[in-house]
Amino acid sequence: MKITKIPVGYLESNCYVLEEDNKVIVIDPGDDYEKISRSLKNKDVIKVLITHYHPDHIGALNHFEKELILNNPKEQTYCFEPFTFEVIFTKGHTSDSVTYYFPKEHAMFTGDFLFKETIGRTDMPTGNMEEMKNSLDIIKTYPNNTKIYPGHGDITNLKYEKENNCFLK
Repeated sequence: MKITKIPVGYLESNCYVLEEDNKVIVIDPGDDYEKISRSLKNKDVIKVLITHYHPDHIGALNHFEKELILNNPKEQTYCFEPFTFEVIFTKGHTSDSVTYYFPKEHAMFTGDFLFKETIGRTDMPTGNMEEMKNSLDIIKTYPNNTKIYPGHGDITNLKYEKENNCFLK
Protein backbone atom coordinates (compact mmCIF):
# COMPACT_ATOMS: atom_id res chain seq x y z
CA MET A 1 0.00 0.00 0.00
CA LYS A 2 1.33 3.42 -0.95
CA ILE A 3 0.70 6.16 1.63
CA THR A 4 0.93 9.83 0.65
CA LYS A 5 0.91 12.51 3.36
CA ILE A 6 -0.53 15.86 2.24
CA PRO A 7 -0.35 18.75 4.76
CA VAL A 8 -3.39 20.97 4.13
CA GLY A 9 -4.96 24.17 5.44
CA TYR A 10 -3.63 26.89 7.68
CA LEU A 11 -3.02 24.38 10.52
CA GLU A 12 -1.25 21.99 8.13
CA SER A 13 -3.43 19.02 9.03
CA ASN A 14 -2.18 15.79 7.54
CA CYS A 15 -4.48 14.34 4.93
CA TYR A 16 -3.47 10.83 3.88
CA VAL A 17 -4.14 9.13 0.58
CA LEU A 18 -3.79 5.35 0.72
CA GLU A 19 -3.46 3.63 -2.63
CA GLU A 20 -3.47 0.04 -3.72
CA ASP A 21 -4.41 -1.44 -7.10
CA ASN A 22 -5.51 2.02 -8.31
CA LYS A 23 -8.06 2.21 -5.48
CA VAL A 24 -7.82 4.93 -2.85
CA ILE A 25 -8.89 5.68 0.70
CA VAL A 26 -8.65 9.31 1.82
CA ILE A 27 -8.16 10.01 5.53
CA ASP A 28 -8.98 13.45 6.98
CA PRO A 29 -9.45 15.68 3.92
CA GLY A 30 -8.86 18.83 5.97
CA ASP A 31 -8.74 21.53 3.30
CA ASP A 32 -7.13 22.39 -0.04
CA TYR A 33 -9.17 19.95 -2.11
CA GLU A 34 -7.25 20.98 -5.22
CA LYS A 35 -4.01 19.87 -3.56
CA ILE A 36 -5.57 16.57 -2.42
CA SER A 37 -7.16 15.92 -5.82
CA ARG A 38 -3.73 15.80 -7.51
CA SER A 39 -3.16 12.49 -5.70
CA LEU A 40 -6.57 11.21 -6.79
CA LYS A 41 -6.22 11.63 -10.58
CA ASN A 42 -7.22 8.49 -12.47
CA LYS A 43 -7.84 6.68 -9.19
CA ASP A 44 -10.99 5.14 -7.75
CA VAL A 45 -11.81 6.71 -4.36
CA ILE A 46 -13.62 3.93 -2.51
CA LYS A 47 -13.87 5.40 1.01
CA VAL A 48 -13.22 8.57 3.03
CA LEU A 49 -12.30 8.13 6.70
CA ILE A 50 -12.46 10.83 9.38
CA THR A 51 -10.54 10.58 12.67
CA HIS A 52 -12.67 13.31 14.29
CA TYR A 53 -14.83 16.19 13.16
CA HIS A 54 -12.76 19.28 13.92
CA PRO A 55 -12.86 21.74 10.99
CA ASP A 56 -9.17 21.36 10.16
CA HIS A 57 -9.77 17.65 9.43
CA ILE A 58 -12.96 17.91 7.37
CA GLY A 59 -12.64 21.16 5.40
CA ALA A 60 -12.65 19.42 2.01
CA LEU A 61 -15.16 16.73 2.98
CA ASN A 62 -17.96 18.31 0.93
CA HIS A 63 -15.97 17.57 -2.25
CA PHE A 64 -16.57 13.84 -1.77
CA GLU A 65 -19.80 11.94 -2.39
CA LYS A 66 -21.66 11.38 0.88
CA GLU A 67 -21.89 7.61 0.36
CA LEU A 68 -18.07 7.37 0.33
CA ILE A 69 -17.77 8.76 3.87
CA LEU A 70 -17.60 6.21 6.68
CA ASN A 71 -19.82 8.02 9.19
CA ASN A 72 -20.19 6.87 12.78
CA PRO A 73 -18.01 3.78 12.40
CA LYS A 74 -18.36 0.90 14.80
CA GLU A 75 -15.38 -0.49 16.63
CA GLN A 76 -14.75 -3.45 14.35
CA THR A 77 -12.77 -4.62 11.33
CA TYR A 78 -13.81 -3.31 7.92
CA CYS A 79 -12.91 -4.62 4.50
CA PHE A 80 -13.22 -2.44 1.42
CA GLU A 81 -11.17 -4.39 -1.11
CA PRO A 82 -8.23 -4.22 -1.27
CA PHE A 83 -8.07 -2.48 2.15
CA THR A 84 -8.70 -4.04 5.55
CA PHE A 85 -8.58 -1.95 8.70
CA GLU A 86 -9.77 -1.81 12.30
CA VAL A 87 -11.60 1.09 13.91
CA ILE A 88 -10.37 1.77 17.44
CA PHE A 89 -12.26 4.21 19.63
CA THR A 90 -9.59 6.56 21.00
CA LYS A 91 -11.57 9.13 22.92
CA GLY A 92 -9.72 11.86 24.74
CA HIS A 93 -8.99 14.64 22.27
CA THR A 94 -12.69 14.53 21.40
CA SER A 95 -15.51 12.16 22.25
CA ASP A 96 -15.70 11.09 18.58
CA SER A 97 -11.97 10.41 18.04
CA VAL A 98 -11.18 7.17 16.27
CA THR A 99 -7.94 5.59 15.10
CA TYR A 100 -7.68 3.46 11.97
CA TYR A 101 -5.29 0.51 12.10
CA PHE A 102 -4.26 -1.36 8.97
CA PRO A 103 -2.82 -4.60 10.40
CA LYS A 104 -1.18 -5.95 7.24
CA GLU A 105 0.84 -2.73 6.88
CA HIS A 106 1.20 -2.05 10.64
CA ALA A 107 -0.07 1.47 9.90
CA MET A 108 -2.10 3.50 12.40
CA PHE A 109 -3.82 6.81 11.59
CA THR A 110 -4.37 8.63 14.86
CA GLY A 111 -5.70 12.08 13.95
CA ASP A 112 -5.18 14.45 16.89
CA PHE A 113 -5.17 11.66 19.46
CA LEU A 114 -1.46 10.80 19.29
CA PHE A 115 1.43 12.82 17.82
CA LYS A 116 5.19 12.37 17.74
CA GLU A 117 6.33 12.77 21.36
CA THR A 118 2.98 14.09 22.63
CA ILE A 119 -0.81 13.72 22.56
CA GLY A 120 -3.71 15.88 21.44
CA ARG A 121 -5.29 18.55 23.57
CA THR A 122 -7.99 17.51 26.02
CA ASP A 123 -9.06 20.98 27.16
CA MET A 124 -11.50 21.69 24.31
CA PRO A 125 -15.20 20.73 24.15
CA THR A 126 -15.68 16.93 24.56
CA GLY A 127 -11.99 16.47 25.42
CA ASN A 128 -11.30 14.31 28.47
CA MET A 129 -7.94 13.40 30.01
CA GLU A 130 -9.23 10.24 31.73
CA GLU A 131 -10.60 8.93 28.43
CA MET A 132 -7.29 9.88 26.79
CA LYS A 133 -5.38 7.77 29.33
CA ASN A 134 -7.69 4.79 28.70
CA SER A 135 -7.22 5.16 24.94
CA LEU A 136 -3.44 5.34 25.30
CA ASP A 137 -3.51 2.11 27.32
CA ILE A 138 -5.28 0.42 24.39
CA ILE A 139 -2.79 1.73 21.82
CA LYS A 140 0.17 0.49 23.90
CA THR A 141 -0.95 -3.09 23.22
CA TYR A 142 -0.31 -2.84 19.46
CA PRO A 143 2.97 -4.06 17.92
CA ASN A 144 6.04 -1.85 18.43
CA ASN A 145 6.67 -1.75 14.68
CA THR A 146 3.35 0.04 14.11
CA LYS A 147 3.88 3.26 12.15
CA ILE A 148 1.93 6.20 13.56
CA TYR A 149 0.47 8.64 11.02
CA PRO A 150 -0.72 11.62 13.10
CA GLY A 151 -3.11 14.43 12.20
CA HIS A 152 -0.29 17.00 12.33
CA GLY A 153 3.49 16.81 12.18
CA ASP A 154 5.87 13.94 11.61
CA ILE A 155 5.24 10.24 11.15
CA THR A 156 6.61 8.12 13.99
CA ASN A 157 6.30 4.56 15.31
CA LEU A 158 4.93 3.00 18.45
CA LYS A 159 8.30 1.77 19.77
CA TYR A 160 9.72 5.30 19.54
CA GLU A 161 6.63 6.72 21.26
CA LYS A 162 6.81 4.20 24.10
CA GLU A 163 10.40 5.28 24.67
CA ASN A 164 10.08 9.06 24.11
CA ASN A 165 6.48 10.10 24.71
CA CYS A 166 5.92 10.72 28.42
CA PHE A 167 2.18 10.05 27.96
CA LEU A 168 2.86 6.46 26.82
CA LYS A 169 5.24 5.48 29.62
